[in-house]
Amino acid sequence: MTVGIIGYGAFVPRRRIRLEEIAAVWGADADSYRRGLQLHEKSVPGKDEDTITMSVEAARRAFVRSGGVDPAEVGAVYVGSESHPYAVKPSGTIVGEALGINPEVHIADLEFACKAGTEGMYLAQSLVKAGEVKYALGIGADTSQGAPGDALEYSAAAGAAAFLFGADEERILAEVVATYSWTTDTPDFWRRAYMHYPRHGSRFTGEPAYFRHITNSARGIMEKAGLEPEDFAFAVFHQPNGKFPIRVGKRLGFTMEQLETGWLSPWLGNTYSGASPMGLTAILDVARPGDLILLTSFGSGAGSDSFVFRVTERLPKVQELAPLTRVQLDNDKIHVSYGEYAKLRGKIRMAE
Repeated sequence: MTVGIIGYGAFVPRRRIRLEEIAAVWGADADSYRRGLQLHEKSVPGKDEDTITMSVEAARRAFVRSGGVDPAEVGAVYVGSESHPYAVKPSGTIVGEALGINPEVHIADLEFACKAGTEGMYLAQSLVKAGEVKYALGIGADTSQGAPGDALEYSAAAGAAAFLFGADEERILAEVVATYSWTTDTPDFWRRAYMHYPRHGSRFTGEPAYFRHITNSARGIMEKAGLEPEDFAFAVFHQPNGKFPIRVGKRLGFTMEQLETGWLSPWLGNTYSGASPMGLTAILDVARPGDLILLTSFGSGAGSDSFVFRVTERLPKVQELAPLTRVQLDNDKIHVSYGEYAKLRGKIRMAE
């Protein structure tokens, strides 16, 4: 059975804060952070933008590109995030209700740091492949947070990506060629109960965590699929900052031309569970039939999911039916001051 993406969509908040704004408040050297993180600005969620609302908007765009799939035919919805609005109330039930999917559906909220989005994608395509459901929706969304003054504050951002999977050959935009996961117990990043912000193992988050897992996962899926870096038109990796995905891509043998289309973090920031999935949406916006795409996520704790997709003849027909990811990223931006950013960032605790 051929399974693939039959609809996709992304949502990028309009608000941004420049790296200089954050650095100025803490008396930090903005140029040093820019060089070290290769970041310029990041997205900031508005007071009515959270994991749920962004997931709904991204998913609606996926349905627009699906060619008329009835939401009531979707048999599973998985929302991956580490910033679900409720600790006990699920996000997925609200998303499903808003989309018209409920009630005959399996729904779950997922969390595996920054790879919760690809977890949802993996489960969605697997259920379709197994014949358990006709269509399944996998979403990665976050309004990620970093402690004031911490290095994470310069990158933690907001955004969402949604993918509708199915086996209708006439609807498939990008076929799933192969999947692969590589996971260990590597405690590089964590947040205990009642902590507002996560903590990280500083430089330990690099080589032992991010680079080790992505490298092994990407090499594993290429070996499984019998492919080499030069066989791919595009590759996208988890984007905690602007530097890491380019470094790991080149280490694996990919060129800048293959990497730059899905490389959003310098202007978007790290959208955690949405990071690599949003990069994939930017690639799908411009990919052509026959193109092979490699996606490898990373989640602290730690693990990486990898996918190989092959673009079909149908994709170019639907690309312009919903807002393109790069257009959302580059146009109609509203830059905010640190004061406005802090007010928006603290809205949940203020409401409590």
